[in-house]
Amino acid sequence: MKEKVLLFSLLLGMVCGETFAADKQADRGDEEPSKIEKAMSRLTVGGYGEAVYSYNMYSDKYTRYLTPEQYKDESHGRFDLPHVVIFLGYDFGKGWTMGSEIEFEHGGTESAMEIEEEEAGEYESEVERGGEVALEQFWLQKSFMPQLNVRVGHIIVPVGGTNMHHMPTEFFGVYRPEGENTIMPCTWHETGISIWGRAGDWRYEALLIPGLDSERFGRQGWIHDGAGSPYEFKIGNSVAGAFRVDNFSIPGLRLSLSGYAGNSFNNTLSSNRNAKRYEGVKGTVLIGAFDFNYSGHNLIVRGNFDYGHLSDADVITNVNINHMSQASPSPHQAVGEAAIAGGIEAGYNIFAHMPKVNEKGQKFYVFGRYDYYDSMHKTNTNIYEYCGRSRVAAGINYYPIKEIVVKGEYSIGMLKSPYNNEPAISVGIAYSGFFM
Repeated sequence: MKEKVLLFSLLLGMVCGETFAADKQADRGDEEPSKIEKAMSRLTVGGYGEAVYSYNMYSDKYTRYLTPEQYKDESHGRFDLPHVVIFLGYDFGKGWTMGSEIEFEHGGTESAMEIEEEEAGEYESEVERGGEVALEQFWLQKSFMPQLNVRVGHIIVPVGGTNMHHMPTEFFGVYRPEGENTIMPCTWHETGISIWGRAGDWRYEALLIPGLDSERFGRQGWIHDGAGSPYEFKIGNSVAGAFRVDNFSIPGLRLSLSGYAGNSFNNTLSSNRNAKRYEGVKGTVLIGAFDFNYSGHNLIVRGNFDYGHLSDADVITNVNINHMSQASPSPHQAVGEAAIAGGIEAGYNIFAHMPKVNEKGQKFYVFGRYDYYDSMHKTNTNIYEYCGRSRVAAGINYYPIKEIVVKGEYSIGMLKSPYNNEPAISVGIAYSGFFM
């Protein structure tokens, strides 16, 4: 009898327990959507991406500048995904926010381990697709007021117009403006600290970041690769500073100044940089940049001018070419004492005169652009004259909606004799926006 009572009590407890649990789950179910909605309202998801095709009416051989007469009638075509970016952000409340951005350049990378039947069944690792995957941003921010925000982590360095405004809906060309994209890291991102804010018609930003690595400098890209690192860490022997100031006083017009200063020669892993013969060698990089954007009267006009100076360029050239290990992943190239880039583009929205499509928010810009840049603007030798060129482009940008653009352009890079000009036809489609 006692056993039956005990068994009945256990069964009753299980049933009551399940009923109680079900009731609690139902109660939580009523509350859960509001919690989820609250959390989702603090989440930001977005990004941008580009898919392009170019038919380049010039040779892509790496020797085309050494013996240009051999490559006058060559051409090649390329499909590419220059940038595909996913952005995730979250508002924790009380002024604390987080932002992160993962970038897949040129389709990312693909590698696989395979068994090669034709090679006695050996395991072999193959690279199936080139490209890069990079964490472009990851930061935490504390906002005290609109005039004062502190951001710490991996952040964009807003030197030049393209680094600050690099989304594909913010420039007319199929590719990013060639001048700034050649002589500076683009998009330039570093781990550091940023203080920024906006007061009235002024916005400012000041950054403390690692210095560049002079071993990574080269003749055609100047300091472009100096922000990267082939190691699992970023060398931090030198600390650099950067700034940007924007003014919006005139309706429709933004005027901006930005700059960078930092040493690069001792910001490497090379042990010989501490030798006595290099005492006083700093490799100081100084960059000054001006850019603007005007939007009004169905017209958009953008422009930039950038000038960069590298101290001790001859010493860095000598070390990189003659005194660096051949196993180093660096380019072992000469680098210029100065680099320059300037460009201007203008586009007119012809749909503004077509009321039906204009009312739908569609836009169709016809644009032109001119660039001049030279990564070896100042050097002791003139054998690198192919590093300086003018580039002219003309084309269209069609926006079926604000976040999507279809692009097409004809461009020609004009080089000094005896080098061959570099004409190309490019088309692309891109998006940029936030999904939630």
